[in-house]
Amino acid sequence: MMPDAITPNAHLDHATALSPTVIGARVKALRESAGLSLRDLSERSGVSAPMLSQVERGETSPTLTVAARIAAGLDLQLSQLLRLDEGDSVTVVRASERQRGGNKKRGHSFEVLTSAQPGQRAELSRHTLAPGGATGASDDPPMHEPGSRETALVEKGAIVLICDGQRYELSDGDCVTFDADLPHHFENPAKQDAAFLAVVSAGLRRS
Repeated sequence: MMPDAITPNAHLDHATALSPTVIGARVKALRESAGLSLRDLSERSGVSAPMLSQVERGETSPTLTVAARIAAGLDLQLSQLLRLDEGDSVTVVRASERQRGGNKKRGHSFEVLTSAQPGQRAELSRHTLAPGGATGASDDPPMHEPGSRETALVEKGAIVLICDGQRYELSDGDCVTFDADLPHHFENPAKQDAAFLAVVSAGLRRS
């Protein structure tokens, strides 16, 4: 193996070398999640498209130099690309660790239930709407990247989805899936609080 091939060392807490197949799958998932073609990533990283293709197929293990260039092209640190800063393949987000936000004036609050990791292709969040509340307005620009899809499940109450100018009334237990790169927001027309779960997935638009 070449001296600068990707192998863990005493500082990286990895017992075995990262296989080309694992590295390749990781690079491909991150590239597609970012909406980049091989040519795009090649231009951003300075690594040729044929080399990137070989890496993604697991046909070759990139040197540390090449891997660092690929990481930079994906706006990541090398450790993030190779997941050297993660303890294992399971990530737990405790209730106290959730990212929280919202807009009090609009009667909207939310919690992000999943961790924010490089290459994460889906995000799960829980939203609460006060009576008359809304997650946004009809003139708000799309919040999600091109190709995103969103699925929402009504946990409690009744909500209305306004997507691309169309209204969809939803009740407790109803589930809706739509193209999240279109202008959209949720409203609570009822006199009671409403809550729903939402999953946003990258790169899954049908058209």
